[in-house]
Amino acid sequence: MKQVFQNPKSGKTKIEEITSPTLKSGGVLVKNNFSLISPGTERGIIELSKKGLVQKAKERPDYVQKFFMLAKTKGIMAAWQVAKSKLESDIALGYSSSGEIIEVGNNVEEFKTGDRVACAGQNYASHAEIIYVPKNLCVKISKNVSDEEAAFVTLGAIAMQGIRRAELSAGEKVAVVGLGLLGQLAARILKAYGHSVVVIDIDSKKIEFAKGSGTDLAINLNEDDYKNAIEKFTDGKGVDAALIYAASKDDAPLKLAVDICRDKGRIVQIGNILTNIPWRDFYKKELDYRASCSYGPGRYDPDYEEGGKDYPFGYVRWTEKRNMEEFLRLVADKRIRIGDLISGVFPIEEAEKAYELIAAPKGLLYGILLSYPKKEKKTDFLKIEKTGEIKSAAVGRTINIGIIGLGSFATSTILPHLKEVKDKNVRLYAVCNSTGQKAKEIGGKWGSEYITNDYHRIINDKNIDLIICATRHSSHSKIIKEALSANKNIYVEKPVALDKSELKEVMEAAKKSGGRLFVGFNRRFSKHFIKAKKEFSSAAPMMIMYRVNYPFSEKNHWSYDLKEGGRIIGEDCHFIDAFQFLIGSRPRRIYTSAVPVGKEVAHDENIIVNIEYENNSLAVIFYSALGSFRLPKEYIEIYGGGKSMVIDNFKGGKLFYSDKTENIGLWHQDKGYTNELEIFIDAIRNGKPSPFTLQEISDVHSTIFKVAESLKTGQATEM
Repeated sequence: MKQVFQNPKSGKTKIEEITSPTLKSGGVLVKNNFSLISPGTERGIIELSKKGLVQKAKERPDYVQKFFMLAKTKGIMAAWQVAKSKLESDIALGYSSSGEIIEVGNNVEEFKTGDRVACAGQNYASHAEIIYVPKNLCVKISKNVSDEEAAFVTLGAIAMQGIRRAELSAGEKVAVVGLGLLGQLAARILKAYGHSVVVIDIDSKKIEFAKGSGTDLAINLNEDDYKNAIEKFTDGKGVDAALIYAASKDDAPLKLAVDICRDKGRIVQIGNILTNIPWRDFYKKELDYRASCSYGPGRYDPDYEEGGKDYPFGYVRWTEKRNMEEFLRLVADKRIRIGDLISGVFPIEEAEKAYELIAAPKGLLYGILLSYPKKEKKTDFLKIEKTGEIKSAAVGRTINIGIIGLGSFATSTILPHLKEVKDKNVRLYAVCNSTGQKAKEIGGKWGSEYITNDYHRIINDKNIDLIICATRHSSHSKIIKEALSANKNIYVEKPVALDKSELKEVMEAAKKSGGRLFVGFNRRFSKHFIKAKKEFSSAAPMMIMYRVNYPFSEKNHWSYDLKEGGRIIGEDCHFIDAFQFLIGSRPRRIYTSAVPVGKEVAHDENIIVNIEYENNSLAVIFYSALGSFRLPKEYIEIYGGGKSMVIDNFKGGKLFYSDKTENIGLWHQDKGYTNELEIFIDAIRNGKPSPFTLQEISDVHSTIFKVAESLKTGQATEM
């Protein structure tokens, strides 16, 4: 299928042939009929991409802060790989479309195949022939609304949410500042609701266009005396509310809004402007300043948008989905007109021409539509075109790898370290991902044979020697079982299972399989841990303290979702494996305590875990998200056999003997990722067993389940 992307470095728009998105639970697959290019928003994206790195950093200081946080917690190289991955990945354009449902996922009751729907959301309602959309970002289209009109649904919801934030009552007079597409839509919605509307802009053509939609007063700031006009319009009192839909690099729109508002009036900011609040003027008039968040309540809430959880109707009357539905109702009832806002229609094959028009508009430009072929073109498999002959760099057979899942960890950690392995006769043969753009990008860079959205193709491919599974945690056990049943070698990012029953099934599959099970417990493969294993191999009992400082900034990240295991099962299993590797004994007793959730503590992640082992060793995990990211992430102290060792974030380190101290620091952080992959590949090439015994894998997961159980019960648990 075809989809429109933008290169983040050059700003160039391109049309790619990629695989279709995967249907997921809680959503639908839609064959687009039309999608809307919003000139203002998408021109802004293109302009930002053309700026240099310093200018981009100034535009997005939040990204800069994330980079420095990652650099401190995970190391500068890891942070750079994440940033590099983001900077090099093409951007999927579009966020408003209309079409027809072709497949319905599990847990979706309100839609059926064949329904006409309007869709919203960046990376969902994209300019693509087929899109995947969660059910809360999808609304039905009535027979009185055309597909072309319905494609405006997202912009209509944004305009409407700005109006809702003003909390208007009947008879109030409203100013709309800025007459781009959003401003034009807002003025029409306000008139549909019976308000007196004054529109304000500096472009005479936009002013004249707005007059045609029935506004009560139109003011050109370059020609008219706006103060006198507003006084006459409001009998000298000022407007009840000013809605700022303009985009500006200065605070002129805000100052204008302050000027024209009545005492105790409301100012709502929808457009991106410089916001320097003139305190004295606000104070004198007792003005309210409000921001409007995109389409409405639910926006940026993953539980709502991705999880499909609705807000109670009686408590949140207007969610983003209900705003979308209301906009389409107004269109269906002929209360607002959309047709004259369509500035052009281009088939997707000519999308580049549409964006050229946006970059250099000739006359008024509002909504541009992309149209799509009537025939459905669902693509699950795509051969990668070779730019040249793939040459092997070493003697011996090639180890072919298939990767399933291309999230941040796969692209910023696994793949960069795969490039560093000493065995160069390794090929990323196939790439599987739920979205085709990332798969094609990675597959092209690595010279892969093909890309797919169906992981079964990877499992069933006899050419593949090793499967790397880097999907979300809830899918791990299913993919592992299927891969092992096909006698495939599989490396899965931890954990292998989320509960006892899943673990039992994985272990049973592994025992019967001719394939090997590798787990991404990388710490045991680091230089420091290999040194520690050698130094403390005969020490018993031992004591280990593992401190983790990880004030994770994205508190709504999927890894907190208990359906994905949460942070304890999903993250802390790393440290359990580190203990098991060094101590060499099975756990006996576990006790977990945690800082209670509440106020500034959002999740059960600030914990202390005490573990007693059968050989009388003791280990403690101290995991905190309450501190500063400036403190390096991991710090380990090891005691036993008359020696002590300190590992400081897998870079610094010291070994203390009874008569001397040895500095074991490194020039660069080494968490074992490259060595881990080298050992896995060597095992496959030379017929060696997995470095993990099934008993070790089982014990680590059984232990982390007990950690979670102890936290829940507040009691110590026995293994």
